[in-house]
Order: sequence, then structure tokens, then C-alpha cells
Amino acid sequence: MFNALAIGGASAVLLAAPLSSSAHTPGGWGTPPPDKIVIDLVTVNGSGCPAGTAAVAVSPDNTAFTVTYSTYMAQVGKGSSPTDIRKNCQLALNVHVPQGFTYAIASADYRGFAHLEKGATAQERANYYFQGMPQTASATHPFKGPFSDDWQTNDTTDVSALVYKPCGEERYLNINTELRAGAGTSDTTNTTSFISMDSTDASINTIYHFSWKECPPPK
Repeated sequence: MFNALAIGGASAVLLAAPLSSSAHTPGGWGTPPPDKIVIDLVTVNGSGCPAGTAAVAVSPDNTAFTVTYSTYMAQVGKGSSPTDIRKNCQLALNVHVPQGFTYAIASADYRGFAHLEKGATAQERANYYFQGMPQTASATHPFKGPFSDDWQTNDTTDVSALVYKPCGEERYLNINTELRAGAGTSDTTNTTSFISMDSTDASINTIYHFSWKECPPPK
């Protein structure tokens, strides 16, 4: 089980490293600190995550954290409005790590459900960056109809390209995600296509995996 985390309240900006969809083993992501980490969800903004619909939890072994959404969905076609085709969510997280350690986001696993009529399209997009540091890349995963099933994507950063939070500095981690639904050649008069990062019977989790590094001792 994951432990629930504290909720904060302030604003921030953030960092990302080049992403790929290749698999990666946690063994290359460093040894997690022995002490507990705490993550404050500082701000939640976006049409895909209205207030109270996103929550964050950290794994007991400090190797990952999970974001849970309950109303994150983009749709197109019958019964939808023009603004429904794109939904986004930006999270600002304050990750409190034990002294002497720093971290990077090494991998992210996204899960959801999509129903796409023949000719319809959808995509999931994400990027990550630290406050005050430039964004360097994003990862996009496309989907094509006909499709009606659970979906899962993975973004993994090569070890050589990991971007760590500067040691000894307080910087928020921002996570930006986006869902899009496209009509394409589908029948939008009689059908609806959608992609969601949520579910009717349970919330869908998005898991982010840490890469850890020990900081040099202060001079």
C-alpha cells in the first residue's frame, strides 16, 4: 500500500530530460535513501484535474510515487463540447528528501482507458522539469481507432540524460500531462470517442519512478 501525502498550497514552475519509450531496470537508478520522503502537492491546475480530483502518494521503499486522477478525460463527438477535445493537468510537487540525497524522474508509467471509433485518434503527452530550470523534452504517445480497452504507456530517461534537482536547493518538481481526442474520419454525429486517465469503478494511477544520487558533502 502507498502512504497518503500531505497537501500544501503555493505556486511554481519546473525541468525535464530527453525521454524515450525504452524499458529500464531500477537497478540503474541508484539506492534510495533509508529515511522516509514526503511529497507535498503544492498546486494542481488544469481542466483535467479540478480541485479535489488528484492525489499523490509515495511508495514505502521510496522508489516511486503515484498520482491518482478521478475525472481526467478528453472526448470528441456526440455529447461533447469543443473544449472537451483537450484536457491537461499541471502538478507542482515539493519533494522533501533526506539530507545528502537528490533525485531525478527516471521513468513514468501512465494508465487509463480509451474508446476510439473507427477513424478517431487520441494522444497522451507528458513532460517534467524543476523550478527555474529549462524544459528539455517531452514524450507523446498516439492512439488510433477502432480501439476500446485499457491503455498503458511508459516514458524512460536514459541514465546519461537524467536531470537531477541541484543539491542543497529547494525547487518544485512540475509534471505536465495532456490528453487529446481527435475526430479524424469518425462519425461525430452519432458516436463519441474518448481517452481517459480515470475509470468508472476505480481511479487510475500514474506512477513516477525516482533515480537517486548522493550529494557531495558540504565544504
